[in-house]
Amino acid sequence: MEVYCTRPSCPRPQNYFVDLDNMTTLKTTQQKYCTTCGMPLMLDGRYVPIKLLGKGGFGAAFLAGDRRIPGMRQCVVKQFQPAGNLTPTQLQLAQQLFEREAEVLAQIGNEHEQIPDLFAFFPVTVHSLQPGQEDQFFYLVQEYIDGQNLEEELVENGKFSEQQVLEVLQEILKVLQFVHDRSIIHRDIKPSNIMRRRDGKLFLLDFGAVKQVTNAPSGGAGASTGIYSMGFAPPEQMAGNQVFPSTDLYALAVTILNLLTGQEATQLFDAYRNQWQWRSQVTVNSPLAEILDKMLLPAANQRFQSADEVLDALAQPLTPPQILPKPQQQLAAPPKPQPIQSQPAFSTWELLGGAAFSGFEGALIAIALFRLLPSFIISLTASAVILGLLIFAQTRRWIEKFDLLMIPGITLAIIFFVPFLRGGVLIQQVVVLAVAAGLIAISVTAIFRLIYKILSLLF
Repeated sequence: MEVYCTRPSCPRPQNYFVDLDNMTTLKTTQQKYCTTCGMPLMLDGRYVPIKLLGKGGFGAAFLAGDRRIPGMRQCVVKQFQPAGNLTPTQLQLAQQLFEREAEVLAQIGNEHEQIPDLFAFFPVTVHSLQPGQEDQFFYLVQEYIDGQNLEEELVENGKFSEQQVLEVLQEILKVLQFVHDRSIIHRDIKPSNIMRRRDGKLFLLDFGAVKQVTNAPSGGAGASTGIYSMGFAPPEQMAGNQVFPSTDLYALAVTILNLLTGQEATQLFDAYRNQWQWRSQVTVNSPLAEILDKMLLPAANQRFQSADEVLDALAQPLTPPQILPKPQQQLAAPPKPQPIQSQPAFSTWELLGGAAFSGFEGALIAIALFRLLPSFIISLTASAVILGLLIFAQTRRWIEKFDLLMIPGITLAIIFFVPFLRGGVLIQQVVVLAVAAGLIAISVTAIFRLIYKILSLLF
């Protein structure tokens, strides 16, 4: 059986124990320790981590099995594991958020079928890898939801239809109705925190940023702690002021826009006009659009004040459907509709494939131009301009799919049949240089995408 070490600094966390393949041995074994760092592997004596599910700004999540439950019931083990150089105040806040998630799940997880159940919350103190020191870790164990979050669905399947977002809106509103009735504000609603189980049921996840609210004024018990996801949080939350049920409704509306348009939330907001510009991206019924626009109003008191109000508005007949007209710019000349052509989001494979194309093709172009043009500076400039045009063409999807193979193939064939263009360099060397440039481009792109993902999780 494979067991995963949860010590953050363990250089080789995967462990394999043949004897644990036997269920009887697994249930009776007192403890197993990581063969690399000596970390206890059976957490709280019962939870056996199997693999890493992911890491965020304040922790890591592992898929685990509960050896005290028949059939080794699967569960999620979250470990408090803050990343970066946090100040003592930030560290204390992060720990409070983690403990708060356990408190909220203990309070409401077992009461609502669309919120994961809490199974356990406990600390583990172990000897540090530094001599004479000890490390303390906090663990939260909750129900495992086997499925995909809506962010993953959006990347895999593309934009949601009106009917699909209506389902998401109504289901999550029912969860928020339950949560808000218990004076709890989630404060971090976004596609990645909504999970669809394999049977289709939607779950609201990640209660680490929740806030218990009272009728206290701004700065009191209802004040925001500054933990939010950029683009999804309303003005009062970003300003660190008091949060309300309508704070969650705002974030839910932004989530719906993200799913409908396939565009990042920050791309849909016009900061100059302080308005959401989304209607030209999709065609939906006018009543639904008006409901979303009201949920997105900047002032908290102008929005719907509860999930009940939104559900009541959605219950009104949406027929006959009135298709929204495309917005027109008011100019001196007769106005003409200016539809915005939305571009589907690029998947990771498309980004890496485009990077490989740019590096490979750029190297071939540079080799040819350095031979054709007399000046090194002119050749370098021309190569950069052509490469920039190729990258721009990819962003507009003028070049995609088989074009990424055909264009480099044609360029390589020209250099092969016109030896002058390679200046005496063997064709094998040209191919090696082009492949190396493609690999470097892939590496740089992957690094920047990783940095972006980490920053998005942190902020």
